[in-house]
Amino acid sequence: MISDKTKKGIERAPHRSLMKATGMIDEEIDRPFIGVVNSWNEFVPGHINLDKLATYVKAGVRMSGGTPLEFHTIGICDGIAMGHEGMKYSLTSRETIADSVELQIKAHQMDGLVFVTSCDKILPGHLMAAARLNIPSIFVTGGPMCPGIFNDQRRDLVSVFEAVGELKTGHVTEADVRLLEENACPGAGSCAGLFTANTMGCMTEALGMSLPGCSTALAVDAKKYRIAKKSGMQVMELVKKDLKPRDVMTLDAFENAVRIDMAIGGSTNTTLHLPAIAHECIIKLTLDKFDELGRDTPNITSIRPGGEDFMVDLDRAGGIQAVMDRIKEKLCLDCMTVSGKTLKENLEDMVIINIKKNAEVIRTLDNPYHKEGGIAVLKGNLAPRGSVVKQSAVDPKILQHSGPARVFECEEDANNAIMNEEIRRGDVIVIRYEGPKGGPGMREMLQGTSAVVGMGLSDSVALITDGRFSGGTRGPCIGHVSPEAAEGGPIAIIREGDIIDLDIPARKLNIRLSNEEIRARLKNWKRKDKPLTGVLKRYAQLVSSADKGAIFE
Repeated sequence: MISDKTKKGIERAPHRSLMKATGMIDEEIDRPFIGVVNSWNEFVPGHINLDKLATYVKAGVRMSGGTPLEFHTIGICDGIAMGHEGMKYSLTSRETIADSVELQIKAHQMDGLVFVTSCDKILPGHLMAAARLNIPSIFVTGGPMCPGIFNDQRRDLVSVFEAVGELKTGHVTEADVRLLEENACPGAGSCAGLFTANTMGCMTEALGMSLPGCSTALAVDAKKYRIAKKSGMQVMELVKKDLKPRDVMTLDAFENAVRIDMAIGGSTNTTLHLPAIAHECIIKLTLDKFDELGRDTPNITSIRPGGEDFMVDLDRAGGIQAVMDRIKEKLCLDCMTVSGKTLKENLEDMVIINIKKNAEVIRTLDNPYHKEGGIAVLKGNLAPRGSVVKQSAVDPKILQHSGPARVFECEEDANNAIMNEEIRRGDVIVIRYEGPKGGPGMREMLQGTSAVVGMGLSDSVALITDGRFSGGTRGPCIGHVSPEAAEGGPIAIIREGDIIDLDIPARKLNIRLSNEEIRARLKNWKRKDKPLTGVLKRYAQLVSSADKGAIFE
């Protein structure tokens, strides 16, 4: 066992003495050590149930002859960090989380790991750590939140963000917003739609790193606790078989995950996280691969923000296993999973108990919501290395659009212009110097995009940025423009009133300037350096561009 390095032999008597100081007895020390990596905290609704989940995981580990040892990582709530400088620290935290797990585990030498985690950057950071460490591991994701109910309609966090825009146009009152605020988020779990947190939970199951059904089981459902206990038991089997994360997260598994992402219409943030996780597996996953698989994988669900279904509907329809079953002809079914079975064997074991819900929520390949996947990769003279948009959440009227640029040097300036009703129908909002290096930290911009929707402009106003968007964003919002402004990308030289041409079906994003004019402007461009300290200074020095997954190089 790996942990024998810390506990076997007379020379390890001092080490065992310290273990006994924690209350361990010899029988526990003799068993395999299983690290329980928990991101529980009191800040994040997607995490407030993880302490209880971990108790079930540890019970499962003990039932199967292991000794669980729990520790915690940080976790930032993107919703609370949204719209101010706090969002600069969200993506930045991903690498810190991965590093912290590596530090703890390498120092203490565990035999296996159970990751109890949730939400936007935390779950990807844990997956990166699992790949980097490459010791037997299994994931228990915290689960979706139930939708709230307001005015006899199901609502979620994005409903509240959009209501702020509706308030500006007089469609709702401040009292309405206050009541919605009270009812939109009813308790524990990741926000109720297919935003980044739940998308990454689905990606974890699609990669084969969590047990079947885990990703969509609601945070408040006893099924989640049963899965947690079984996961604690299953990690012991993984240790016995020496089945490691890189045995599961192969290139075929990543391509399966991308196809599932396309089929369900998941968050554009997967184009940052999946390549970063693949990088830790020593696998190259490019933006071009997302586009290639997206063109060949129809979007067969319609979950918020792209539609009106919620994660609870997907779960009752059979969850990610049912989605994979629907598109299995496009998947590699030989991929091994942490269940100890191949994907094919998992699907053979699947039972759909809600037949009607399954047919309503998950369409067939010959009757999709969209003939292509949820994410499109756009290129052109404005984004030579690519940009991304959730095309499944764009009004068909603005899939193609040309309009004058309204240029802003930061998110705050753009939000002020939107809320002051300075944006006109037909405009193209450009927000730059918000990329991985330029932000730094590549902020999400749900506040501005939701206000545009709430003000009734999402069918006529596009938004383009080298930053990124929440998984809850809808409308023609193109992010991850690469190269970013801070690297001297063409987005840096756009001027107020320049005409921008957007054509999502053709995968084009261009500024209506000659190559000569672009080169002339870039020649005169000067880098804008921001005064930075601490973690942001280090991050800006190390981080790569969005098209590479914002990894450290």
